[in-house]
Amino acid sequence: MTIPENMKKTIVITGGAGFIGSHVVRLFVNKYPEYHIINLDKLTYAGNLANLKDVEDKPNYEFVRMDICDFEAFYQLMQDKKVDGIIHLAAESHVDRSIKDPFTFAQTNVMGTLSLLQAAKLYWESLPEKYEGKRFYHISTDEVYGALEMTHPEGIEPPFSTTASSTENHLAYGEEFFVETTKYNPHSPYSAAKAASDHFVRAYHDTYGMPVVVTNCSNNYGPFQFPEKLIPLFINNIRHRKPLPVYGKGENVRDWLYVEDHARAIDLIFHEGKTAETYNIGGFNEWKNIDLIKVLIKTVDRLLGREEGEDLNLITFVTDRAGHDMRYAIDSSKLQRELGWEPSLQFEEGIEKTVRWYLDHQDWLDNVTSGDYQKYYDNMYKNR
Repeated sequence: MTIPENMKKTIVITGGAGFIGSHVVRLFVNKYPEYHIINLDKLTYAGNLANLKDVEDKPNYEFVRMDICDFEAFYQLMQDKKVDGIIHLAAESHVDRSIKDPFTFAQTNVMGTLSLLQAAKLYWESLPEKYEGKRFYHISTDEVYGALEMTHPEGIEPPFSTTASSTENHLAYGEEFFVETTKYNPHSPYSAAKAASDHFVRAYHDTYGMPVVVTNCSNNYGPFQFPEKLIPLFINNIRHRKPLPVYGKGENVRDWLYVEDHARAIDLIFHEGKTAETYNIGGFNEWKNIDLIKVLIKTVDRLLGREEGEDLNLITFVTDRAGHDMRYAIDSSKLQRELGWEPSLQFEEGIEKTVRWYLDHQDWLDNVTSGDYQKYYDNMYKNR
């Protein structure tokens, strides 16, 4: 594919074949035809180019298969493509996998980020304008902050009803929230690796003056999420009437954000966020896992024409995850106040759209769960 030479910016989006990354790539390719968007992805199990079939033939889109830990290759790419900006989403992200294999998480999340930073530093510092007009945007997680206490503010009762609205869920489990200045306190190998990478990004600003920005986001949900994560896994299991394994008693609380709202926030922050700032991105939308699962069951049952809630008996409580944090909750007030962003979807609308998408795309789920797509990409790129 020949990329037009009149592109105003060249942006690399790492992990662009993954869940969040594919939504960011799609948004940038469609919204900014004057940008050359490079989707850089290693195509591990979580990366799937089928997520981007609708933009793969766009004139401003390019895919590059590359490991972010390959410093020499990425440095050469920076020079060859004259990269102006990096939006860094590539990461190992599943906590259960990090508990079993912490070395891979340290290698990808820490050393991979360092590889990108150093390559960007060397290339940008070699330019006459140096860092002018450049940006390194690092996407992190709320898990680096640790866990919050479960407290119930006076006069506010937890929304144990599965029909509770997002507004009712806000503040239902505590008055304390993660803010941008919350002290880091990671509890899993995954969150520890992400915390370390965050520190490297900020250090590159403080030491070398690199124009960076960092965001910490709450749990995302929506189309194209790899079905090892709770929502797509459980939608698929409910459809096939397989057990729904719930850690502990399902009391853990998470804040949920629709993935397209996260992509909009990334777009806004990349273009308008202040250099060296941190922005938290959350949905003000807390749910206990068990309540969320009950919503999923009832929604899937209804959309499949079953009696609503008839599959509640699929819930199976299993031994809790080691070091399982009880509650995460993001305060996005800074982002709303300074840049005007806020979630566009209430949870009820977002979960309905999400369930419908997975039920309508069983072929995508079957392909992902079978692993056939990995064999296809390995054969396609083995001689390149």
